[in-house]
Formats: sequence, C-alpha cells, structure tokens
Amino acid sequence: FLSLLCLSSPLLPSPTVTCLSRCPLSPSAPTSEPIRLTVDDVTDTTCALKWRPPERIGAGGISGYIIEYCKEGTDQWVQANQEPVEKNQYRVKDLPVGEKMLFRVVAVNMAGRSPPATLGQAVTIREIMENPKIRLPRNLRTKLIRTVGEKVNLVIPFQGKPRPVVTWLKDGVPLEDKTVGTRTSDLDSILFIRSAERAHSGRYTLSVQIENMSDSADLYIQIVEKPGPPIDVHVTDVWGFNAALEWKPPKDNGNCEIIGYTIQKADMKTKEWFTVYEHNRRPSCTVSDLVMGNEYSFRVFSENICGLSDSVGISKNTAVIAKTGLTYNPAPFKEKDRSSSPKFITPLVDRSVVAGYSAAISCAVRGYPKPKIIWMKNKMIIGEDPKFLMQNNQGVLTLNIRKPSLFDTGKYTCRAVNDLGEDEVECKLEVRGTPSKNHASQNAVAPNEGERERERERERERAVLGQGRFLAL
Repeated sequence: FLSLLCLSSPLLPSPTVTCLSRCPLSPSAPTSEPIRLTVDDVTDTTCALKWRPPERIGAGGISGYIIEYCKEGTDQWVQANQEPVEKNQYRVKDLPVGEKMLFRVVAVNMAGRSPPATLGQAVTIREIMENPKIRLPRNLRTKLIRTVGEKVNLVIPFQGKPRPVVTWLKDGVPLEDKTVGTRTSDLDSILFIRSAERAHSGRYTLSVQIENMSDSADLYIQIVEKPGPPIDVHVTDVWGFNAALEWKPPKDNGNCEIIGYTIQKADMKTKEWFTVYEHNRRPSCTVSDLVMGNEYSFRVFSENICGLSDSVGISKNTAVIAKTGLTYNPAPFKEKDRSSSPKFITPLVDRSVVAGYSAAISCAVRGYPKPKIIWMKNKMIIGEDPKFLMQNNQGVLTLNIRKPSLFDTGKYTCRAVNDLGEDEVECKLEVRGTPSKNHASQNAVAPNEGERERERERERERAVLGQGRFLAL
C-alpha cells in the first residue's frame, strides 16, 4: 500500500528518500491472532479447519497463515503447511487414526508471527459418517400442555455417526430431577414422567454432540390443573330487578390463564342454583330479570383450559329485590275552575197570546256561581205579583203569566247576575183581545185557536227544557 521513490546523489552525504504515500505510514508489527477457529470436517486421517482474519492487521498486511498441530498432552507442535496459505481454511492431512490432536493457526507478515489461535479442545481423528442432527417431532415444536397426574412420554429421534453424546438440561442446568427419567438409544432419546406435577413445567433442552459438532432442541412443557375459586365475591348494587356483582381472580390459576367465569343465582327460599352466565370474561357482571320480593345469593366458578374450579366463591351479601311501586299514589286532585259570567244560551222569543189564556215565555242561561235571575216588564222589576210565576229548572227559566190581559202587553226582560258579570235577553209579548159576541162562528173557532196556542206553548217549553238538561249534562 506504499509507493516509494528513492533518489540518490554523490554530492549528498546520504540518500534522499522521497515517499509518495497513499495512506499514512505506521510502524510494522505482527497482526492479532485469527478468530473463530473451528473444525469443519473430520475423517480418519484428515481434519478440515476454518477461521476468520485477525481483527487487527496493521500496515504490514498478511502474508498468509501457518497451521500447526500436536498430540494432546504434548507440546511438540508440527507445522502442517510448508508455505503460508492465503485462504481462511485448510485441511490437515496424514494425521494418526484415533489420536486426539490439538490445532492452532498463526498469521504471518513481514513483521513476523501473530499470537496463535488454538482450538479449545482436542479433536479425535476418526471419520464422522453423519453429522449430529435432532429430528424434533411437529407436535413438540409448540408448548406441550398436560394435566397434573397425567403421564408424559416424549420420543425425540436424532441422527449422527458415530453415536453422539446426548445430554438433557432443564431451564439451562443439567437435569437432576429423579422424577423425570431419560433413556437414550442409537436413534432417539426418551423423556418420561410417570405422574406429572406442576413443578415439572419448564424448558427442557436436548443436546447431541460428536466432537466439536453439536445440535440442540428446546421442548416447553406446561403442567396445568383446575383453578381455585374466585375471592371476595360480593353484591355491589341493587336497583329495580337487577343486581351488580364483583369479585377478584383466584389466587391459584392452575398454572395457566383464566379464560372465564360461570355465575349462578339461587333464591333463598328454594336454594336451587341456576346458571346466569357462562364464559364471562370480566371479574364483574350484572344479573337481570330477578323476581320482586325475593332474596338472592350468588356463586362464581373460575374456568381455565382444564375446566371449572372444584370449589366456588359465594357472595358475602345477598340481593333483596324490594316490592316497590305497588301502592297507588294518585296525583292530587285539582278542581277545575268553572267560574264564568252569566250567558244566555237560549234567548226569549216574541210571543202573541190570547187574552184570558195562561201563557209562558222561556229562555236558558248558564254561569257559575249560580246567577241571580231578575224578570222585568218594560224595564220594571216584576215583584211578588201573584199573576206571574217565575221558575228556574237547571238553568231553564220560565215566566208564567196567568190569564193575561191587554194590560200585560209589553217588553219582557230576563237578567242574570253573578259576581263575574251579567247578561240579559228580552222579547215582546202581545196580548190579543177576545172576539165580539156577534160573530158566533168566530166565537166557535176562538176556543180551538186558544187550545192550539196552549199546545204550541207546551211544545216550546219542552224543547227549552230539553236543551237545558243537555247543557247541564
């Protein structure tokens, strides 16, 4: 990496060196040791090694690598290659069969040898026909779940020739539990538990190794059982036909997740339990459609993948559905204000009557308080004259005139007065004289006309009376 141009002259005391450098110069020094030295392959007479370049090389670069070996227990290192190799791998040949050999690699450059990279353990020189490999069954690639008391028998096949060394670990430490047994053959290894307990849950690691080559697989086993009961079950609120419940998760979940709760209710009279909810996810619920007048108790089961808990959590208090709304409380009666000023609904009608025959005039009035009725003739109040009879039948007012004479002709007025006001109606009454005695034929007809007049008067009175009764209703 250096470009040097050297110029010398006899006139100069010593050569002058002009350096054109592509990178800064640093003092030459050996490299650091190669890294990650591993065994790639072993046969009955050879051993293939591979490594990575040193982390620190320096300005001197790397001329190559020298591979050395010696028997285990000696320090007589033998150089395997005559010339440094440039690649990061090398197969050492002509090794003694069955011997345990140590290997090391040294990087060299112009400054010399680097510190050696040495294998951590000796390698037995024998042919490896098949690399170690664990064939983990598909059903064991996920967590294996078993219940307490159940048998566990796991067969894990593997390959490797010669026969690999098999070791079992639990949670990263050697398996020493006497209740967990292992048995290994040339083709597989068996892990068996006669009666599973929750303490057997954990991560089991199977490792197979041939010399420096190994393979491992993890198995996750979870031993579960039914959970304990919920705790602190109590009724928090009661309204209408509903009751609200709350509780806390069980202290013992059975070594797995709680997937729900089952809630039941019982009437304190019958003591019969009925299921209200199943697979309720939350630690609370609202029970509806309770019967008025009954007292209820509640109980809750925990549930996990093994089923419902054997024991239950019973509510500390009960829910009493009170009998409410049975007493009729009518709204207070508010009397309607019927006060009104007098108002005539049927006026007086002008009449023409025959002298000597009784006559009557009628009208109808309404008003509250009951109005005072005043009859007048020609604007003069009719007093206690026995000739006039004044009647008031539920607001139907009638003025009867006994045997009227020509003197009774005039304008009649009916006035109704109360505290809220007054009203009046009026009509004209004409009294016709009797016919002369010289006209016999007319005298014969007059009684008949008087009779018809009285009949028409009675019909009018009945009509007015009927209208008044209708208004009263």
